[in-house]
Amino acid sequence: MVWQKQIGLTGIIMLWSVALVFAASTEELSGDARIMHLINRLSFGPQPGDFERVKAMGVERYIQAQLSPQTIAEAPGLVETVGEIQTLHMMPMTLLQLYDTPKPPPGQKQDPDVVKAARQKAKIILKEAREARLMRAIYSNRQLQEVMVDFWFNHFNIYSDKNQDLLWLGAYEEQAIRPYVLGRFRDLLGATAHHPAMLVYLDNAQNHVNHSKNALEGLNENYAREIMELHTMGVDGGYTQQDVIALARILTGWGPCNLNTPSTNSFGFCFRPNRHDKDDKVFLGKTIHASGESEGEEALDMLAKNPATAHHISYQLAQYFVADSPPKALVDQLARRYLQTDGNIREVLNTLFHSQTFWSIADTGNKYKTPYHYMVSAVRASGLSVANYQIIVNRLNQMGMPLYSCLTPDGYKNTKVDWLNPDALLQRLNFVSAFTTAHMDPGKKVDPNQLDNTLGDVFSDASRERINAAPEGIRAALMLASPEFMYF
Repeated sequence: MVWQKQIGLTGIIMLWSVALVFAASTEELSGDARIMHLINRLSFGPQPGDFERVKAMGVERYIQAQLSPQTIAEAPGLVETVGEIQTLHMMPMTLLQLYDTPKPPPGQKQDPDVVKAARQKAKIILKEAREARLMRAIYSNRQLQEVMVDFWFNHFNIYSDKNQDLLWLGAYEEQAIRPYVLGRFRDLLGATAHHPAMLVYLDNAQNHVNHSKNALEGLNENYAREIMELHTMGVDGGYTQQDVIALARILTGWGPCNLNTPSTNSFGFCFRPNRHDKDDKVFLGKTIHASGESEGEEALDMLAKNPATAHHISYQLAQYFVADSPPKALVDQLARRYLQTDGNIREVLNTLFHSQTFWSIADTGNKYKTPYHYMVSAVRASGLSVANYQIIVNRLNQMGMPLYSCLTPDGYKNTKVDWLNPDALLQRLNFVSAFTTAHMDPGKKVDPNQLDNTLGDVFSDASRERINAAPEGIRAALMLASPEFMYF
């Protein structure tokens, strides 16, 4: 590529890798820098006109509006376009009926061609879910909501290639994540715990007792362990292996319905008493008396109210919005607010956004963008339309962050150490060189003057000198490849 030859791609990586390490500013934030900091942290970065709009409405009004997304008029056409994506709005059992691999006749083996054809048909669900997620992240005016969808999906991660989860992942995000991202944590926890996608992904669909043999023979601890380790209390939350076993026993019988079983909720959740452990259990030091499905609700209540959960959730929010290693004082402040408000996520975030630490100079522009955040922010800043979302999907695959395809239940990390390396930087430089030269929106190039105006006065003297000295045709690429744009 011409611009790589002119400037020297290796030189850019070496020089700007060093800059990325030492990019933190020691100066006081000006009023304009304060506004840009707010936009960068509560959204996936500025679109053309965002800075002027937020400056006009004021910092506080912007914060409160983003915390109440229902008050924000959505981008024209976005609601209609997303509403037309049929698979996104189907219930799990409907998706199972329409897209699952048909069972062979009794006594016959499954035809590999039938399996392959059904698998190809089901991939439309993954394609449409990815397009809807990217479309909303790029164009929605309710940016904090989209940030929190990404945050909570990672927190309650499922994997698209696990059994029926290819069929259900779009429905899972739409039904169990999106409605609760700024509500009570207990509601979010309960929605994920009842969704077939989660129950299949972490094997609770297999969790049962064998009443005719050893009662623990069919017990599967996977989901119970991850609820405590990842979803609520955290790995150092103070629970024991006996608590894991107790919770697994409590959740026996929780699973997805089949096509012939009426669901007890719209998700397709079923509780099967014949698979449930009917004895009393001792969980986190409390006796939970045998009462069927309500045992699970009692356990989820306990977990949501636990101080360890308050700390774990507060740490993760502080890590995302402030620093990779957030200050203990801030985490403690957020945990107290969590407990005071019965786990109200909106209130915890409101406390975070008004904390001194959120605005501190030391923690400004120090969060390194994940590949997902980087690509979405680049498209937003460009002001271009996306003609083909598969281009972004393919680039995310190359950058090691395929959308909805994180295999492990802890989801994708959001810390610099996980994403900053020479190969990843090369992938980003290759992306911006293609993106800024009409790759994303055929026939349209990124206007460097418009991009410069959108990003504002964020560049260091060294970066500004390098950008200004470059030919106009590559200035936009240099802005998006700069260390300042890699961070938020």
